Amino acid sequence: MRTTAFSPPQYPPSSPQPSPRPHSIYGRSGLSGLNAVTSPQSPTPTTPTHNGFSFTSNTLERTRSMGPATPSHSRSQSTVTIVDKLGRGGHSRGESFSVAVPTPGIGGELAWTEVQSRTFCKWLNTKLEARGFEPMTSLEKDFSDGVKLIQLLEIMSETSLGRYTRKPVMRVQKAENASKALQFIRDRGVKLTNIGPEDIVDGNVKLILGMIWTLILRFTISGITEEGLSAKDGLLLWCQRKTTPYAEVDVQNFRQSWTDGLAFCALIHRHRPELLDWDHLDKHDGRGNTELAFKIAEESLGIPRLLEVSDICDVVIPDERSVMTYVAEFFHKFSSEDKASTGARRVDKFAEVMNSMTTARNDFERRMAALLQALVKTRTAWSAAEAPASYPQAMAQKTEFMEHKKTSKRSWVRERQELAQLYSNIQTKLRTYSLRSWEPREGLRLEDLEASWAELMAAEVAHSRNINARIRDIKEALRKEFARVAESFIERVQKVEQSIGSLSGALQDQKKQLLLLSDHLPAMRTFLVNDIDEVNQRCAEAKVDENDYTAFTYEDLEFELEIAEEGLRKKIAFVENQMISASHTNITPAKLEEFESTFKHFDKDGTNTLTVYEMHSALASLGIVYPDEEVEAIYAQLERQFGTLTYEAWLTLLVEITKDDASSADQLREAFRDVAGDKGYVTESDLRFANLSPESVRYLAEAMPAVPSEAVGGGVPGFDYYGFLDQSFARSSG
Repeated sequence: MRTTAFSPPQYPPSSPQPSPRPHSIYGRSGLSGLNAVTSPQSPTPTTPTHNGFSFTSNTLERTRSMGPATPSHSRSQSTVTIVDKLGRGGHSRGESFSVAVPTPGIGGELAWTEVQSRTFCKWLNTKLEARGFEPMTSLEKDFSDGVKLIQLLEIMSETSLGRYTRKPVMRVQKAENASKALQFIRDRGVKLTNIGPEDIVDGNVKLILGMIWTLILRFTISGITEEGLSAKDGLLLWCQRKTTPYAEVDVQNFRQSWTDGLAFCALIHRHRPELLDWDHLDKHDGRGNTELAFKIAEESLGIPRLLEVSDICDVVIPDERSVMTYVAEFFHKFSSEDKASTGARRVDKFAEVMNSMTTARNDFERRMAALLQALVKTRTAWSAAEAPASYPQAMAQKTEFMEHKKTSKRSWVRERQELAQLYSNIQTKLRTYSLRSWEPREGLRLEDLEASWAELMAAEVAHSRNINARIRDIKEALRKEFARVAESFIERVQKVEQSIGSLSGALQDQKKQLLLLSDHLPAMRTFLVNDIDEVNQRCAEAKVDENDYTAFTYEDLEFELEIAEEGLRKKIAFVENQMISASHTNITPAKLEEFESTFKHFDKDGTNTLTVYEMHSALASLGIVYPDEEVEAIYAQLERQFGTLTYEAWLTLLVEITKDDASSADQLREAFRDVAGDKGYVTESDLRFANLSPESVRYLAEAMPAVPSEAVGGGVPGFDYYGFLDQSFARSSG
């Protein structure tokens, strides 16, 4: 007989010595897969390791060392040998494997228990949540009443444990639940030492972690095989083979080899390269790589985030068990596609049919009657459906129809197929066992179903055609309605534009006509934003993208109205300005043209008024420069006189300023000389330094003649303000 020896844990003097108690760990398919017995070479019949297990086997055929869970300098180790007496499916294989676990009382215990508790809790939650159970938040607390343990046993074994206290309050009820779970495990021939109901009720986290780790080994890791190796060695070899093409990755263990995150990224990229850009990874950003891999695994691969980034990157040596648990999820995810098989399901189906021969015939007729009734009811509803009056009603009808095709019809297709298969199976069994022939009652035969199904398909095509035709009719009507209101609106806008363009006669008469036209524009805008927009919204709701009945869109109509409004405003301003200009007979036509063009240029918002900033810039463009304080005083005076700086106020100001041109020219030459610092030329820097507005600086730089570069020096452009003033005043006086 071969045995596996291990070092007993060294408990601190103050630590109580655990008393050995026989218990068990369960496996899949009847929980008879694992046996754990006491090594005869141990100092006592049952010497516990850290997690409460000690094992040996009389039928060991091979032993695999699982390695230490953490390095030897952090805490001491104990060895656990787990014997798998029965392989999957019940075949004897006598297989065992050893795992090293940390002994209690050694440094670093808190860190690894926290990591394992969190990781194992998440792993167990994937089992619970898959069956609709509430997830756990704390192993010691959530296991303490035994309910979660029983639920997990029922999920993994697919066997009911019978009645138990679902909401225990007293300690004895919790202990009974835990005892029932442990007894269920023992009944499957799996032995577990040194853990009893009180350990679960009291939340002995180390013993609970050891038990859960055994479950993970059995259900997640022990089934992994790679080139003749299994469990940990097989999983490690799989990782090494998959990451071989990546020079930056060297997987030697389940500890330090994963701290830079590249091994996780490499596994993802090897199997799903579209999810991760390996070449653009920062190979030195361990936290970033780990977080990226965890996020992709959770969101794109459906692998639960069992670990946190800090569990990998913020520790000297990651917890081996936690890493193995998480990496095993990658193995199962990427290898499951190659192992899909339907043979077992077919056998189960055949066995179920054979065992349900007596009820199969009644089941066939019951399901056939229900299906035929549903088909008739649907055909009747379609034939009685009223044509929708609006697009939303039509789309609601179509949505209901499409939902029917995705739900009811698909279930009927499946039911139809299953009924045909059930009928065939029944007939096959009848012939196989030489039983009396059987046919369904009249009206419930497969021929009746096929006839009713053909009628349903014809009704479905007709119903779909009616819905689509109604939707097309509604869209066509919307196109015509929009075209009608759009063309009517454009006609009204064009009449306004034509009226503006055909104005003639005295300026006062033109202004009256323009004001009459402006009275119509608010009503046109109301018609646009209310009536036309309502039709446009219905077109958008109906997804009417193209309209062969009009070339205009709602945006086109809005633009046309804005252009008409803007043109009318400008025309009114022009007529008013012309009326004002005509009243100033003391100004030459050339000056009027210059003053008017300057006013229009700086009237940025088209309101036929100037702000103080715009007035300052406009004056500067004419070569009239005042200090800011004086400009503001002038503007305030004009506001008091005219209400705002209108074109009339502008002309009044310029008439006042230019009434003595000679004096103004002399003042400007003196002002330019001050700005230029007594130089015969001025630069852009001089103008900006004098706090001229950017608009004035830009205008003067473009309007003033340039001075030859050799006369300036330093490569800075200079401008001849003497020549500019001479030209300006000569032009004004002309």
